[in-house]
Order: sequence, then C-alpha cells, then structure tokens
Amino acid sequence: VKLVESGGGLVQPGGSLRLSCAASGFTFSWYRMSWYRQAPGKERELVANITRAGGSTNYADSVKGRFTISRDNAKNTVYLQMNSLKSEDTAVYYCNAWVGGMEYWGKGTLVTVSS
Repeated sequence: VKLVESGGGLVQPGGSLRLSCAASGFTFSWYRMSWYRQAPGKERELVANITRAGGSTNYADSVKGRFTISRDNAKNTVYLQMNSLKSEDTAVYYCNAWVGGMEYWGKGTLVTVSS
C-alpha cells in the first residue's frame, strides 16, 4: 500500500488549495479514505473521510462548509478541496486508509496559511 499526497503550499488567508492523494497497492474502490492533519504542537486530527463509492462524507466541525472531500476511483485518487483557508488550518495533511486490518499513512503535505 502506498499513499502519496501532493498539492500543499503557502496560501494567504481566504485562499484555496486542492490536495490530492494518489493510492496504489490495493483495490482503492473497496475502501473508505480519510484526510488527517497535524498542526505544530498538536495531536493529529481527522479532517474528513469518504465512503468507498463516495456516497457519504464526514467532516470535522472546524472545516464544515469550507472543505470538500471527493474521490475518483478510476484514478485511485482522493482529493481535499480547501476553501476560505484560515491560519489555524496550517498543518501537515495526511492521507489515511485501513486496508486488510492495517492502517496506512502517506508522508504528508504541508499547508501553510499566512499573509
């Protein structure tokens, strides 16, 4: 199993970014996918997750209405569209999947929201 995040960077408050997570090594369409984040000095927290076919999503209260998780099972990719970014969204964002009873993480992509 391999998860590779991309799309992070520096953005001003109020701006947008789209993160991508390319998955390989397993049957992507069979599994729920999640995005987590970890800010400096804080614990890792769940941002959003999406069911296998994308029919159901779940969001942390802090990002509801601003972030959208989606997936393209044909491309084995899950996305996180982040709008109206705030300084408190600054964190390393990680892609996550439970496959065969084991938990897998990508290496993360850094999002910095600053003027």
